[in-house]
Amino acid sequence: MTKNVRVRFAPSPTGPLHIGGVRTALFNYLFAKKHGGDFVLRIEDTDQNRYVEGAEKYIIDALNWCGIPFDEGPGKNEKFGPYRQSERKALYKQYAEQLIASGNAYYAFDTAEDLDFHRKDHEAKGKTFIYNWHNREKLSNSLSLSSEEVKAKLNAGEDYVIRFKTPKDETLYLKDIIRGDIKIDTNILDDKVLFKSDGMPTYHLANIVDDHLMQITHVIRGEEWLPSLPLHIALYQSFGWNVPEFAHLPLILKPTGKGKLSKRDGDKLGFPVFPLQWEDPKSHEISRGYKEDGYFPESVVNFLAFLGWNPGTEQEIFSLQELIEAFNLSKVNKAGARFDPDKIKWFNHHYMQEQSNIDLANAFKEQYAQLSDIDVNYIEMVVGLVKERATFISDLWDLSFYFFQTPKSYDEKASKKALKEDTKDILNTIKDIINNIDDFTTQTLQTNIKGWITKNEIGFGKVMMPLRLALVGALQGPDVFDIMFMIGKVETLKRIENLIETI
Repeated sequence: MTKNVRVRFAPSPTGPLHIGGVRTALFNYLFAKKHGGDFVLRIEDTDQNRYVEGAEKYIIDALNWCGIPFDEGPGKNEKFGPYRQSERKALYKQYAEQLIASGNAYYAFDTAEDLDFHRKDHEAKGKTFIYNWHNREKLSNSLSLSSEEVKAKLNAGEDYVIRFKTPKDETLYLKDIIRGDIKIDTNILDDKVLFKSDGMPTYHLANIVDDHLMQITHVIRGEEWLPSLPLHIALYQSFGWNVPEFAHLPLILKPTGKGKLSKRDGDKLGFPVFPLQWEDPKSHEISRGYKEDGYFPESVVNFLAFLGWNPGTEQEIFSLQELIEAFNLSKVNKAGARFDPDKIKWFNHHYMQEQSNIDLANAFKEQYAQLSDIDVNYIEMVVGLVKERATFISDLWDLSFYFFQTPKSYDEKASKKALKEDTKDILNTIKDIINNIDDFTTQTLQTNIKGWITKNEIGFGKVMMPLRLALVGALQGPDVFDIMFMIGKVETLKRIENLIETI
């Protein structure tokens, strides 16, 4: 592997970055860092009609949130800049004309109506219209017209496109790191448009020229670009340039495993398909994001790494550095990867436990106005008791509300289970035991109350269930003695008295 590895992530700013795009960026980033190379961000905004305000910033913010920032890109280390294709358009025409001069491309003046006529004519005959070697010299282009006619059309400002002249009767031998060797008969390929008369290149030309000028060594992109590989290889060969290595990543599939994952699937099944929340600048429709839904970036990255890649071991939890060390394109699958919303929650639960209690406490306090006046150190202790059952910071309130407020009601099902004929007497005795404890600690409470239960040969459930119900309002929560210690003696006695009064 050459030391000068350079990869690029080249999204179009046509809306929010889909989670599949984040996976492509991640694999590029991991590959670059594994080989001490550069990760380049290039904004492919040649299609100005589809440009969406704010999309470029969103892409950059998403990469930064995931912890996979680019080394070169718009506004950062621009040694091969500019990195927006719309700012490079003067470059592309000269390369398109270079292909015309070398006989590898030609001007085509066919109107949309002409092409539509040929398409319908072919359909009527049960055929498919393909603009290539078998008909290009019969159509309106610089191969069928005289040089004078071509010159006259250009001087008159007629609309034209520049098409690639696909070689006839040749075999292209393509190599893909993930897919292996591919053989293509050039006769089945069409003459793709490379440049339009509005002065903008198509994706195909701009992509090849930019990858060459930016010295990209490996093109790692989605499977949807695999059909374009023959054209791209042929373009490199026509220019006489070194061909980078290609790797086409598998699709990310719906949770059912059938079809490509879409925003509609997320909306339907209740999970985001974007890294960050996105507000459409025109409709103001808001799409959910993993960040705002409470996911940690480490969870998203760890989950995405396993969509199409497998380290070949049982290990599932990887830090970013461990992913860099383990990543290998040869271990990327060809088959599509099923998106599992439950699995990313599993990852998030793990990373939730990895967070420090004080960080979680600060985030928890920030999210809930009810906690604004409560000491963060107390919240930190509460978090330490309940976080084991939490997947998101938003879970913490339901798991711990009783540490912050006295129960106003009691769960009906729990009450039926916990309250018996002798419960009132038992709770009054527990009150007396608590009243006589000066050293109000978890250990002392446990020793005294459990000692009384054992001495009087009472079933633990008969005491602990109503006690928990009094403290929490339901049969949930961590150790009862931890709860009592945290809320304090006065509050504990008050809550027990409250339940006694309802019996």
